[in-house]
Amino acid sequence: MHKRRNLGVLLVKVRDGMSHLVLTIGPTHTLRQAARMMSARRIGAAVVIDPEHAGIGILTERDILDSVAAGEDPDAEMAAQHRTEDLTFASPDWTLEDAAAAMVKGGFRHLVVVEDHDVAGLLSMRDIVRCWTSAEAVQGTSPQPAATSA
Repeated sequence: MHKRRNLGVLLVKVRDGMSHLVLTIGPTHTLRQAARMMSARRIGAAVVIDPEHAGIGILTERDILDSVAAGEDPDAEMAAQHRTEDLTFASPDWTLEDAAAAMVKGGFRHLVVVEDHDVAGLLSMRDIVRCWTSAEAVQGTSPQPAATSA
């Protein structure tokens, strides 16, 4: 694992926490098809690649949920209509703190990780929590509860 210490905090790189196997779908997959593939892999997002459209998009469980909640038919709605294309991309060399900060700032829970102009992986908030929890166990520390005021 690519880790270093900074002021007593263990810094883990995105490459160590990201999922290397990324579900990719096409723009004409229906939301139901995408949901089935995501559910079978127990993941919350798929990268949408359209050979006729430059760039990539992401379809998340939230996108599918929003469509269903709006009364749209998951067998008729296509990934192309619900994907997010204005993405923030992460580098594998970012720290998980960098990634978490980008997620909080952007209000999203998944980052597409790009290396040499190719999709290298996907990082979710769950991946970050898993890594930080593992790092704390290795260090023999436990998180301190936040101070509250009365």
